Amino acid sequence: MSIQRKPKTAVVAAQDAFIQGAPDAKIETEAKAVYEKGIQKGNKRQITLTIAPELLRKVDEAAKRTGQARAAVINMAIFRALEGDIFQS
Repeated sequence: MSIQRKPKTAVVAAQDAFIQGAPDAKIETEAKAVYEKGIQKGNKRQITLTIAPELLRKVDEAAKRTGQARAAVINMAIFRALEGDIFQS
């Protein structure tokens, strides 16, 4: 007798389809498939960042104040800077 997986129900299949439809669920997009810098950590890339102590203190204060992780604050700041008009020419 072999052990078999329980067949997926329509609800589980629908849940899987919903999760795979999330913007960050797909690893193999055109941009991500060719960009290999950093160390892969799930759907993200790990990098090394050198930062001034005073700026790091401000990041840590913002993280504590908002209940976010330091990395989340840095990611959001970079996203807003790149999507906003800071680097537009």
